[in-house]
Amino acid sequence: MTGGPAATGAGDPARTVALLWRHRRPIEPSRRGPRRGTSVDEIVAAATRIADRDGLEGLTMRQVAGALGVGPMTLYSYVPGRAELIDLMLDAAYLAMERPDHPDEGWRARLRATAERNRALFTAHPWAAAVATGRPPLGPGQFAKYEHELRGLDGLGLDDLDRDAALAHLLDFVAGHARARAAAAGTDAGTGVDDQGWWDVAGPALAELVDDAEYPTATRVGSAVGAAHGSAADPDRAWEFGLAVVLDGLARHLDLP
Repeated sequence: MTGGPAATGAGDPARTVALLWRHRRPIEPSRRGPRRGTSVDEIVAAATRIADRDGLEGLTMRQVAGALGVGPMTLYSYVPGRAELIDLMLDAAYLAMERPDHPDEGWRARLRATAERNRALFTAHPWAAAVATGRPPLGPGQFAKYEHELRGLDGLGLDDLDRDAALAHLLDFVAGHARARAAAAGTDAGTGVDDQGWWDVAGPALAELVDDAEYPTATRVGSAVGAAHGSAADPDRAWEFGLAVVLDGLARHLDLP
């Protein structure tokens, strides 16, 4: 199967759940294809390295098999396909996340810490932000992550539905930011020109064609942003501004202190 867009929960549900919880209830590889000295853990690690390097577009079962020095049929005897493999990869990434005690400074500090840990996850594994998780990977990593992050909202008087919605709203912001940042990095790599180099050429060319009087606000603000950031955006400033807005919005909507 070729690489491309991905979603968790796209494979065989029963087989996926069994694989995700394999350390609690060991399973034997299927009889499909020859057995040869690998394991599900090794397959997941190799696939993660490929996705970290090449993105999901570069992730195929054939490439994973090649990285492990086994034939594709051997790989399929452990993992049914790419769909199930992506669940395993994301759940393993979740399981590896740090889960320290929540800060004592209040709910804002707890949710900021949650956001920062998820941002770190997407920085280490940019492909993870591109995976649709409407059907989350139902493994130990997902459960440990969800449990820990929900507890960051303890003591706020939220019912279970609002607690889940508040967390989802925060994580949606983090994932959106990560996707935008990954897209910008992909543009740099694909064109061979960074944002500053692009702006140095595009800015003067645009200035010769655009009448400031026709677009006064756009030219004023755009020029200020370009001068300040050397590009059309600053991901770090967007992160700080956006996270503050998310937290302020939660405080107002949920009547939090």
